[in-house]
Amino acid sequence: MIKHIVMWRLHQQAENNDKGENAKIAKEKLESLNGKVPGLSRLEVGYDYSQTDASADLVLYSEFESQEALTCYQNHPEHKLLLPFMSAICSERRVVDYEV
Repeated sequence: MIKHIVMWRLHQQAENNDKGENAKIAKEKLESLNGKVPGLSRLEVGYDYSQTDASADLVLYSEFESQEALTCYQNHPEHKLLLPFMSAICSERRVVDYEV
């Protein structure tokens, strides 16, 4: 199993929305991928509530059956549709992929 975790810091304003609204939209868009990508067994998105200097604003936690399934997700048309929006709203992105 591969775990894929992404954390974003969001711009205060982007795409004519404030950070909170963009986080909500991003969560809905990302969670809509559940059930659409072969090999994606779990995907959840959460908002940070601590709002410290060390915090990210949004996190994606996902599990894949294999490295091939993660690659399929990254190249899936539904995932690629989200990338322009995510790029527009985020000021920083961090990723960790690991096998368990």
